[in-house]
Amino acid sequence: MVETKRGKLILIEGLDRTGKTTQCELISKRNNYKYYKFPNRETPIGKIINSYLSQQNYDGKTLSDQSIHLLFSSNRWELQEEIKQNLLDGKNIILDRYVYSGVAYSLAKGIEGMDYEWCFGCDRGLVKPDLTIFLINTGNADNDGFGDEIYEKKEIQAKVRQVFETIFTEKEKKEYIKDHFKQLDVTGLGIEEVYEKVESFVKEETNKDSNRFMYF
Repeated sequence: MVETKRGKLILIEGLDRTGKTTQCELISKRNNYKYYKFPNRETPIGKIINSYLSQQNYDGKTLSDQSIHLLFSSNRWELQEEIKQNLLDGKNIILDRYVYSGVAYSLAKGIEGMDYEWCFGCDRGLVKPDLTIFLINTGNADNDGFGDEIYEKKEIQAKVRQVFETIFTEKEKKEYIKDHFKQLDVTGLGIEEVYEKVESFVKEETNKDSNRFMYF
């Protein structure tokens, strides 16, 4: 029996309003990738997260920062078996945010006791992307919609960017960064210009032959 080649798991990360969702949607539509956006706001846990992020009908004081972090992690775990089965069935997947965002946004709060190991610990065991593409856009705060949600403040975004840099330069394994990570500055580029670069990274990874899963 011929073993089914498993699908590829591609992640696009970055700060708010950097074009992640646009690029994920284009990759999904043009390359037949299944698309997962985190947080997924349609699940039971996701609906709580949506109320928190959009600041609608929600008193943020009722949940600690630790609880909020665990909700985001639980949201990823809610869909883990579905994601893994799709990969085993040979379907390629594009992710809009994932573990790195969860860790970065929580660490940026500077809460005592919520260090890297604590924030990262609850995601250990999740399937790790075959490729992570990190988008940088220094003009993200000028994009439409910036400021609509709780973390979309310039001072918060600056802290989150610093944490992302620390994760990718100091915390993540050097082997992963070398073979499975791409950083792309999209400042001033049009949607199709960015897509051309993103698609080239995706196709390069898709052409690699490996059925081995990696895990956080």
